[in-house]
Amino acid sequence: MKLKLKVLIGAAVVGLMSAQAVAQDKKLTIAFIPGIASDPFFKAMEIGAKKKAEELGITLIWQGSASEYSPQTQLPFVDSALAQGVDALILVPTDPDSLQPSVAKAQAMNIPVITVDTTVTDQSYLTSHITGDNVDGGKQAAKTLAAQIGGKGEVFIMSGSPTGTTNVLREKGFREELTANYPDVKIVDRQYAYSQPATATSAINTALLKYPNIAGIFAIDGTSGTGALAALRNSGKVGTVKLVGYDAYKVQVDALKEGVFTALVAQQPGREAELALEYAKARITGKDADKIEKTVVIPNVVLTKENLPETEKYMYAQ
Repeated sequence: MKLKLKVLIGAAVVGLMSAQAVAQDKKLTIAFIPGIASDPFFKAMEIGAKKKAEELGITLIWQGSASEYSPQTQLPFVDSALAQGVDALILVPTDPDSLQPSVAKAQAMNIPVITVDTTVTDQSYLTSHITGDNVDGGKQAAKTLAAQIGGKGEVFIMSGSPTGTTNVLREKGFREELTANYPDVKIVDRQYAYSQPATATSAINTALLKYPNIAGIFAIDGTSGTGALAALRNSGKVGTVKLVGYDAYKVQVDALKEGVFTALVAQQPGREAELALEYAKARITGKDADKIEKTVVIPNVVLTKENLPETEKYMYAQ
């Protein structure tokens, strides 16, 4: 009986090693589903992903909605990827709860899942979650904006989504920093743009009329920032109202040079994508699997007009 058990265990080990050897030899297919494919943040992520996929010899399926950041537009792409039986799924969940069943489906199919930027509510099955330091980014935005308005005054938050985990954490950091260290800075309102710049422009136009003493705006993501640019230019309040944004699109960095934006919090989307693909391959093949970290938080960089000669390199590739 003992001999038979040893034979069975040995066979299982050989089988596992053989499976990993096959995975190492075959060309892997990995699906990468962004939040919204047309956003410059995700365009920069796509560039990083394609470069790394070519380097690693991976077939990359990059697909996502071009029009809207929402579970309704994202789920068909996720379902399509799983139906193709990809070797791994890299996902930017547009909602932590709505995308949870997709992770459960991948788990049932034994397909590894890595989330990037945003994540799902239950992260227990995930190989890794890779993101920027969103709470710290919100705090840095609060410190910078408070300093720029002299430590007192009314500010407005232009957010992207009430459920996007990155937006929630950035707002959390922003509010915590103001509460702890800038009691004379008051948040008068917060609205959502849902990745639509025109919605952000309209919301800020309304806020500037409703709260004529607004001294600063925190645009919590890139599309909110794009809408904020238009609103400040239309209102003639460029320079009067300080604008701190999140993300470093080229158009935003150009606006920083002009003085419309007064600061930008830049992430590193290309690096997030590269690391996700490295981890996905390691998880599938077993090679370097010990280097996978369950959670990776990549530091942000604050860009201002003054430090731009040193920080412009963090502008998103496009």
